[in-house]
Amino acid sequence: MLTIGYIGNGKSTNRYHLPFSLNRDHLKVKTIHARHPEKTEWEKSPGVLYTDDLAALMNDDDIQLVVVCTHTESHYEYAKMALDHGKHVLVEKPFMLTKEEAESIFQYAKEKNLLIQCYQNRRYDSDFLTTKKVIESGKLGDLLEVEMHYDYYRPEIPNATTHFSKYKSYLYGHGVHTIDQVLSYFGQPDKIHYDVRQLLGPGRMNDYFDLDFYYASLKVSVKSSFFRLKPRPSFVVYGKKGVFVKQTEDRQEEHLKLFYLPKGHPDFGKDLPQHYGVLTYLDDAGIYHEEKVISEQGDYARVYDDIYEAINHGKEKVIQDQETIAVMEILEKGMEECN
Repeated sequence: MLTIGYIGNGKSTNRYHLPFSLNRDHLKVKTIHARHPEKTEWEKSPGVLYTDDLAALMNDDDIQLVVVCTHTESHYEYAKMALDHGKHVLVEKPFMLTKEEAESIFQYAKEKNLLIQCYQNRRYDSDFLTTKKVIESGKLGDLLEVEMHYDYYRPEIPNATTHFSKYKSYLYGHGVHTIDQVLSYFGQPDKIHYDVRQLLGPGRMNDYFDLDFYYASLKVSVKSSFFRLKPRPSFVVYGKKGVFVKQTEDRQEEHLKLFYLPKGHPDFGKDLPQHYGVLTYLDDAGIYHEEKVISEQGDYARVYDDIYEAINHGKEKVIQDQETIAVMEILEKGMEECN
């Protein structure tokens, strides 16, 4: 059993964490810290203590893992506080404000002989897992190009933002998902080209990014915008023998927004046939094939499974420190290139 305490009681905790940590028998959520626990807009979880006493959470010897789900500006402070109280730590993304903070907190955790990790749940998106399955099937042949899109049509958000904030930018808040996917699967690139923009002009929010990751014989592009009335495919993968197109993204978030939760719903986040990607390729005999690919099952709870195994059974962390540091470096560099 791994006993957990949360700092923060907002959307992050209630939409992207509790539905998964409460859905595993080897996890126990004991305490949630909130500044105003009686004023929450979220339904309280039965059997969980809600408190505004942070010291009570930190000094509870039962709690082994503290999960930080607060604004990015406070991540370092709360993570260090938890480590000082002998707790392992899981931190929402973006992990820290800077690469320097990330390196510092990882080193501090090592000195304390404790584990700290970023909550990179998007590694367990269905579309990403399915795309990896197709690549590894070999049917595409040698890879040439991968396009990853993360689009919205939410013009009201950038239109309502009248000042620029590096740490609340679109790249920091959303690029952190796809950049981690790229690094976790393809590794460190030889070089990166950055195109990070404020489409509404100087002094407004960053609302567009297009990053190209160059490898020896492969280019991986991550593209995202707030102004896509019709979203581009989630993944497009080109190989020497074919192409795979996954039009729709993982459905876990769709279901979470509807409060259709994983517990008791085996079809949670599951693609239907109309969501399946299409694989088109020539086989070794030159025969043309076009087929739907049944989607892999996404499951954000797997991040908790990973950290449980690392803490309770000494297994290596799946989300490596250097990967998280590299993501932070790319985010910082990208914002320097913002124009």
